Amino acid sequence: MSNAVKTGSAAPEGADMEPVELGIGLNAVIVSVKDKVPFVLTVPQRVPDELSGLPSGPFDPRVHRTFELGLRAFVEEQTALHIGHVEQLYTFGDRGRYSLAKAGEPHMVSVGYLALTRQTPESERLLARQGARWRPWYDFFPWEDWRGGQPKMLEEIIHPSMEAFSRTPDEDARTYQELSRKDRYQLAFGVGSLKWDEERVLDRYELLYGSGLMYEALRDGQPTALERGTQPALGEGLAHDHRRILATALSRLRAKLKYRPVVFELMPPEFTLTDLQQTVEAISGRHLHKQNFRRLVETGQLVEQTGRTSTATGGRPAALYRFRRDILKERPAPGLRVSLL
Repeated sequence: MSNAVKTGSAAPEGADMEPVELGIGLNAVIVSVKDKVPFVLTVPQRVPDELSGLPSGPFDPRVHRTFELGLRAFVEEQTALHIGHVEQLYTFGDRGRYSLAKAGEPHMVSVGYLALTRQTPESERLLARQGARWRPWYDFFPWEDWRGGQPKMLEEIIHPSMEAFSRTPDEDARTYQELSRKDRYQLAFGVGSLKWDEERVLDRYELLYGSGLMYEALRDGQPTALERGTQPALGEGLAHDHRRILATALSRLRAKLKYRPVVFELMPPEFTLTDLQQTVEAISGRHLHKQNFRRLVETGQLVEQTGRTSTATGGRPAALYRFRRDILKERPAPGLRVSLL
């Protein structure tokens, strides 16, 4: 028995249209940071190209009382992890988003979720038994990591390709509130007098997909990708539209750093200010001014000293801090409004 639902849609007068079956999927973007590297949790997928993907599964209302409970069940089944706080990202329902769809099968609409956690030796053992893996998220989005300066692929590959793409006929301008393809390219990639905005991860992914530079575009038969043929794609691909879901999560997380204290979900109970700064830098992909960052954190009263120190770096003992949870009752939006270099 299928758990798909049938739905109708507005059609031209006189048109005879069959109802469409819809299936509901649940996808989890589970993020951690370790040794200055941001990771996303991936699991094996049953797809022809043997790509990994995000923990996911179909929602069944006969089994799962809520979407979130269903998501937690799939994560535990596929990774053996018990995740803490999760938040809903977006609903993904574009036609063709599920790369294994066959004629007559339900169209899959997926609800994406974001979860933050920490890697521990115990979790590593659990993941290994399940075949799940932590993967650096910059493996999938290498152009997003500016901590060592502007990535070379931007000047060598992306900008020339996007300049050419922005000059081609643009039939989808109305979809983007009348912004031309060239305007969207310049906004997304900070061209000319515009600055790189680290939050526009999804905008950049969508443009790179449209220009045919993504593995998924070639897999999906996009004309721009077919014209490029065997030219190497940028970054590693993921199953179905999971890299688009991941791009959405990165955009959300980078933005949320500035107005909610979500970074502390990725930190141990005690940490140095250097640890905290490096975690923020790992997520944002940009370096921060050390003194400005420390002043912002301390004056914002986001942390408090524990009275202990750490000698983990081998240098002078560094003060240990913890997240000051009372800030959640004192201010409605206690985030890290940092200035990126």
